[in-house]
Amino acid sequence: MSDRRTFLKGSFAAAVAAVMGTGSAYAADAPLLGSIVYTNESPGKWDQKQGSHAPVITVDGGKVTVKTNHPMSEKHFIVRHTLVLADGSVLGSKTFVGTDPEAVSQYDLPEGYSGLLYATSFCNLHDFWMSETKI
Repeated sequence: MSDRRTFLKGSFAAAVAAVMGTGSAYAADAPLLGSIVYTNESPGKWDQKQGSHAPVITVDGGKVTVKTNHPMSEKHFIVRHTLVLADGSVLGSKTFVGTDPEAVSQYDLPEGYSGLLYATSFCNLHDFWMSETKI
């Protein structure tokens, strides 16, 4: 199981790195946007699914909350959140099951951190979604 977790963390970090721009927005020419990684701006084949699949990032002091406004059921649910810093390092992740009441995770920011944060949300039916915020 730990090999699978290592693979998933590495995959998430690689996907985030593939669409990260050097400024405050996703790379405009990122080939994965809308085809493997979905965002509010590039929902690809999942157009109209953004509101319930793109993670929402809230920062309050040194705490980050990631929430995906998605119903949770045994057949259709958010599987995982991952929070990634601007340099591509994974700050943390949380795995969910369909019986969880909601997909919400919290993380502590490194002391004095400022810059971009990328949150990912993986739905068992509607793939891999990402949002960003700047703090």
